[in-house]
Amino acid sequence: MTAPDPRTAPRAFLEHLYRAAVHRALPLHNTAPFLPPPPRGRTLVLGAGKAGGAMAQAVEALWPQDAALSGLVVTRYQHTPPRPAGLRERIEVVEAAHPVPDAAGLRAAERILELAHGLTPDDLVLCLISGGGSALLTLPAEGLGLQEKQRINRELLDSGANITEMNCVRKHLSRIKGGRLAAACAPAQVVTLTISDVPGDDPSVIASGPTVADATTCADAVAILRRYAIEVPARVMALLEQGALETPKPGDPMFAGHQLHMIATPQQSLEAAAAAARAAGLDAHILSDEMEGESREVGKVHAALARAVALRGQPFRRPCVILSGGETTVTVRKQAEGAPRGRGGRAGEFCLGLAQALHGQPGVWALAADTDGIDGMEDNAGAFVGPDTLQRAVAQGMKVDAFLSRNDAYGYFSALGDLVVTGPTHTNVNDFRAMLVL
Repeated sequence: MTAPDPRTAPRAFLEHLYRAAVHRALPLHNTAPFLPPPPRGRTLVLGAGKAGGAMAQAVEALWPQDAALSGLVVTRYQHTPPRPAGLRERIEVVEAAHPVPDAAGLRAAERILELAHGLTPDDLVLCLISGGGSALLTLPAEGLGLQEKQRINRELLDSGANITEMNCVRKHLSRIKGGRLAAACAPAQVVTLTISDVPGDDPSVIASGPTVADATTCADAVAILRRYAIEVPARVMALLEQGALETPKPGDPMFAGHQLHMIATPQQSLEAAAAAARAAGLDAHILSDEMEGESREVGKVHAALARAVALRGQPFRRPCVILSGGETTVTVRKQAEGAPRGRGGRAGEFCLGLAQALHGQPGVWALAADTDGIDGMEDNAGAFVGPDTLQRAVAQGMKVDAFLSRNDAYGYFSALGDLVVTGPTHTNVNDFRAMLVL
């Protein structure tokens, strides 16, 4: 597809780069090289994540049509892609809630664990794992109810904890994550295909690593809960403190012979976007695919860099595109009782911080969006920032500081017509950020 001219259509050009990044991470384009041959016994497909439906369809399309195939995958509501004409359904796909788990996710996890039992060494389990699987594959630890698990999840999401910290807690409060699904599959062969949505591509963090050994401990989980002042029932805290909810560790013989393949990563998607920018005649620079930190603060750092490029040609010469990925966090600010809760996610809050610190810098445009098409819990993927963002907002009586104070990126960019709305993309390689400096 021909790229829009960045000089006359900067927003369309940045959206073009976003689509290039997403396209690179679609399961159908990445699965074939990693599929093993059919086994002597059964092939069972189990999985969870926002890309789960698309991953299941990719396996159905690529697996030999005369070889048996069955299984169950859980994905987020409205994230099952339309079935291609003529593609026979062999893997059941169910939907559940994200980022806060619900009863549908609980039922799916129970069924997946049941399917894993009774396998033989001649059987193969293909595990399809992508970001979002932590919430979708919910099976609370003994002594913990679904409502308590939901509350803990909400508080973790609002706390500012990073994804590694959140998933450490989730693994130790689960009967299926943190390698426990792999344990249930024994003695079958297990091959995990995963799409990374975490900084560093650590498979034990992606969807809380249901088929991967876990190096974190109950003591780590306790420390995180205390750090962010998140309460758990006393009976569960006692189990954590005793180490009774420990996960399978590296070196455990249950993982011997297991295979894991990373079929799509954030870095690959950023490289695809960089290639699209260079094809349009612009220099492209990837800062990192592992950026973490408070979203608004990361936005301010990006703004400082963009201003340096625009004003002094340092550290990059303009015109250029500056790309980054990773997973930032949003600490939800407490509001007065009865005040409306702000709406938005990581990408929107990044854009608020960016716009605030750019001060209307001429020649700088930016787009930030989640590659799954959903920023937090809203219906947008992210937002767009231009040199006139603050000016247009002020003309409508909107001050960026006020919206930041209540974490209301959605309200701010919606009023400006600058939300980026894509719908579910059926993949997930985390945050995508692009700045165009002309």
